[in-house]
Amino acid sequence: MESIKFGSRRAVLKAGVAIMAFAGAGAALAACEEKPTASAVSVDPIVETKHGKVKGFVEDGVTVFKGVRYGADTATTRFQPPKAPEAWTDTKDALAYANSAPQPPSGNGGGLFASWRPDPPLPTSEDCLFLNVWTPATDDKKRPVMVWFHGGGFATGSGSSYAYDGVRLAKRGDVVVVTTNHRLNLFGYLNLSSYGEQFADSGAVGALDMIQSLEWVRDNIEKFGGDPNKVLIFGESGGGSKVCTLMAMDKAKGLFHRAVVQSGPRIRHQETAAAGKATDEVVKKLGLAKETIADILAKPVADIQAAAEGVAGAGAGPSIGLSTPRHPFEPDAAPQSNDVPLLIGCNRTEGTSLEGGTNPALFDVTFDTVGKELQRALPGRDVKKIIDVYRKNHPDIEAPELYFMATADNQFFRNSVTLADRKSAAPGGAPVFFYHLDWKTPVMEGKRYVPHALDIGMAFDNIAKSESMSGTGPEAQAIADQMSESWLAFARNGDPRNDKVPEWPNYTAAYRHMMVFRSTPGLEIDIRAQERAITAAPGT
Repeated sequence: MESIKFGSRRAVLKAGVAIMAFAGAGAALAACEEKPTASAVSVDPIVETKHGKVKGFVEDGVTVFKGVRYGADTATTRFQPPKAPEAWTDTKDALAYANSAPQPPSGNGGGLFASWRPDPPLPTSEDCLFLNVWTPATDDKKRPVMVWFHGGGFATGSGSSYAYDGVRLAKRGDVVVVTTNHRLNLFGYLNLSSYGEQFADSGAVGALDMIQSLEWVRDNIEKFGGDPNKVLIFGESGGGSKVCTLMAMDKAKGLFHRAVVQSGPRIRHQETAAAGKATDEVVKKLGLAKETIADILAKPVADIQAAAEGVAGAGAGPSIGLSTPRHPFEPDAAPQSNDVPLLIGCNRTEGTSLEGGTNPALFDVTFDTVGKELQRALPGRDVKKIIDVYRKNHPDIEAPELYFMATADNQFFRNSVTLADRKSAAPGGAPVFFYHLDWKTPVMEGKRYVPHALDIGMAFDNIAKSESMSGTGPEAQAIADQMSESWLAFARNGDPRNDKVPEWPNYTAAYRHMMVFRSTPGLEIDIRAQERAITAAPGT
């Protein structure tokens, strides 16, 4: 392994920001990067990658490289698989976050993500195949590698969010942390396969970008102090769905060795016919047809985005196709990842930063009005029974809390359990571990309960950079200690057990052991099974 070389000039870190997002709401949020003091940056580390040399900086004892190119400008491969970048002979600065993928505007989760908000936001461009690396002092030691795929569904977000800063996690666990940018929305997933052979994989090119980033890790991470044979992929919300997607792709097999799905269980992809119908409408609105489809390669980004407005399902995520021939966990767990240990879980009231972020009136519902909201959110269910069961099983529950628990149990929790059941049932498969976050954030007077994305700052041990979500008190740090140590143990060993939590058995469909992260962590079995059953849609 070639070690990092250090020059004498002090590096200057430019301010960087990016967008983080979460699934369901399609809201993307990000954070401004602080400019370090002179004492935080003292040397200019240089690494020679497969494509050329890159120069980073050192922050709090961690060596950082931002905006490292892993793929060519996707404007040259629009709706087609990515290409490797051309080699360079000079030394490229890797001092600040690079472009994010083109994407629509997004909200801020009702203020929960205020401390992550960019000002100004990073530019977006089709030239977006960049990644960021945080590593402890480089030497011949091969460290576990943790590759993060950001949230925002498959539509918005960036790997360059302040919340994903890897300094503390890399330093705490002696691991290498990598975050990536890749194509999103229409440019990553518009399924044009019926329009010609050159577009055969267009319904999954964003996922192919992620695979190319993992190939970059395989080929280069040893020079950054990482072990290419001990790679964990993890993500929250849309990022968790991306992890599920990669677990079912032949081209990703062998590029990662552990997987973590945080509040992002993806059971199925969009069917080819549905994706094609949405694509046909976009193509028609662009004034194109099969005979003139080549013209889409030169259309301005804004024109393509405008044509997709109001078209349901257009570029909504991977669809069944050439590189994604099956659903990730339907009818069973994809056998490609039978040997990959899985850690999966969710938060108690996910929707308080999703639907609650766009509809704050939900926080004012009473037991007289919550039934109407539940009927809207869960049509076809016995709403009276739902209310009765939650009030009986949770005597101190508040009406808004009941709404957000029921909707989270129906979607995030139930699908996570389904996924874990199927993965743990794989013959001869690797172990599965399940967690549940049940620590109520004190921000906003506690009325946001346990929101979607609260776990991000905890897993990254970044509560100081997630203040608007979690606060920065000792209880928040205790949860971060529990979760980050569990994630680090899983990266090292494929087993999350550590001295911050009680004994943590493997998950099975028969017992459904679940580790609950809260002020005093504890192991429970099949949490809220009755609630998950009564909120499920009829026939499921």
